[in-house]
This record gives sequence, C-alpha cells and structure tokens, in this order.
Amino acid sequence: MDTVTGEVVLRRLGTGHGEIRHWLAELAGPVAVTYEAGPTGFGLARDLRAHGFRCPVAAPSKITRAPGDRVKTDARDAMLLARLLKLGEIVEVVVPSVAAEAARDLVRAREDCRGDLMRERHRVSKLLLRQGIVYSGGQPWTGVHDAWLRRQFFDQPARQVAFESAYEAVALTSGRRDRLDAAIEAMAADSEFTPVVDRLGCLRGVSVLTAFGLAVEIGDWHRFTGSSIGAFVGLTPSESSSGQSRSLGSITKTGNSHARRLLVEAAWHHRRRYVVGATMTRRWDRADAAARARGHEGNQRLNARWARFDARSKKPSVANVAIARELAGWCWSLAVMT
Repeated sequence: MDTVTGEVVLRRLGTGHGEIRHWLAELAGPVAVTYEAGPTGFGLARDLRAHGFRCPVAAPSKITRAPGDRVKTDARDAMLLARLLKLGEIVEVVVPSVAAEAARDLVRAREDCRGDLMRERHRVSKLLLRQGIVYSGGQPWTGVHDAWLRRQFFDQPARQVAFESAYEAVALTSGRRDRLDAAIEAMAADSEFTPVVDRLGCLRGVSVLTAFGLAVEIGDWHRFTGSSIGAFVGLTPSESSSGQSRSLGSITKTGNSHARRLLVEAAWHHRRRYVVGATMTRRWDRADAAARARGHEGNQRLNARWARFDARSKKPSVANVAIARELAGWCWSLAVMT
C-alpha cells in the first residue's frame, strides 16, 4: 500500500526469505512490513530487520476487526494489516532472540510432556477402575505404587496386552519428562536466564522449573509494571461496566497460559504456614541479600493474605487466583532487580 497515492498492489509470495526480501527491495522506500505472530515464527522478522526493513510482528489477539465482518481471506487479512500499519495501530509482540526462542521451545516441550503423562496415567488408572481394581496403599505414582502396578495380571490376554501397553506409555513418557527436566535444570544453572531464575527462587512455590518457565515465557520483564503483569498472564478479572454500575466477572485468561498455570500452582504453596526450611535456604544461597529480603517479604505477605482469605471463608480456588495475581507482581519486582 502506497501511503502517498493510496495505490494497493497484491502479490502472492512464497515462504522463502530471499524471495520476500527481493520483492520488498523493488518497492520505493522507506518500506515497512508486518505479519501476524503464529506458527510461522520469528525467523522472517529477524531476517528483514537485519536487512534494514522495519518489521513489527502483530499480536493476533490485538487486531481490531469490525463486528459485522464475516468474510476472512488471506487477501483481506493482508489489507487489514496494511491499513493498521499505516495508521500505527499494530500492537507488536516482542521478537525473542534465537537462544531465548530455543529455551522457550524446551519449556513448552516439557509442558506438552506433562500433559501427555497426565493422560497416560489416567488411561492406566481408568483401565484398572473398570475392573474394580483401586490402589489404596498411599500416594499414587510413587515407587510403591509402581511396584503394585507391575504385579497386576489379567486372565484375558487382550486385556493384559492393553494394560501393558498403557503402562509402557506411562514409563516412556516419565522418562521423557525426566530428560527434559534435566535439560531445563542444566540450562537454568548456566544461561542468560540464570540471574532471574535465582532471584525468583526466593519465593515459595517457585522451583527451578517454575522460575525458568516464567523467565522464558515473560522474556523482557521491564516492559511491565507490578500492576500490569497480572493482565498479561490473564489473572485480572473481566469487566462489563456501564454508567455508575461496575460488574466484575471471572479472570480474563488472556495472554500466556503457561505462565498463568505456573503462577496458579505456585500460589497454593503460600497457604501453608510460612517456615524457612532447608529447601528455601538453598535457594536463597544462590541469590543476593536484596533478593532474599524481597523474597522473604513477599512470602510473609502472601501467607498473611491467605490467612485473611481463610478467615473470611473465601472459596479456596477464588482466593488462590487472587494470590497468583499478586505473586506475579512479586515475581516482577524480583526479576527487574539489578
């Protein structure tokens, strides 16, 4: 789209970076180009920026569309992006470095593996439940439980094969998860994310895996504030207000779902009585004095908030989301420390 004459030129291009660069070089400069973030990744944006082109990557959820627009094609999408870019209305996503994107792939591979393991375990337990076999020897998926599973035997050969297949899937997925955990812990100990991981570990419930996941998913913490980071991870309440009335609903669940899950799980740890144990002491030893003091202050406050929620008989799941939202702010305050 020529911003002076308004002339629009449509052309279908291949996926090769060289072909796209060659076409852009033929246009009268200066040239700005944009595309939506998605499965195509950030390689094109890095390549175009390296060759002097301005290339913001648009956040798909922030692209404004007319409510009555029911026709969606590639050409119409391109026209919309061109108009928004001309008006300066493109909301950019942060393009991570190659190393940061690789670390994010590792974290998300572990997240996928966690979901796979949960499903494989459910298949085993439900297969046994259909036969009236229920484990009652303590916590499931421990060494004792695993030994109990290996002792199960069925008279029907077909059912025995099905059980062995389901059990094998659990064992293989557990091994895959352990290898990913080891890779994450090694990278967390020696990478560009190590200082942030060490500081985040000063908070209860934020282990190495959680801290590394948050560090990788959030990326540049300085683009947020303590109050705005909750909205980025979708932990702020939705709102439908008009006039003098204000109506708040459930949380928005927008933004980064992986970071939101990590924060919600970590928030449950602050419900128990706060005691500085050996695990917390080891984490504190990896951080400086200022981070330790900040983490201790955050742990005390979040535990006190949980106590107030419990005293008011607040529904635990609702209270935990509120704690997770504040925990996000404490994580931000530790991450931006210098």
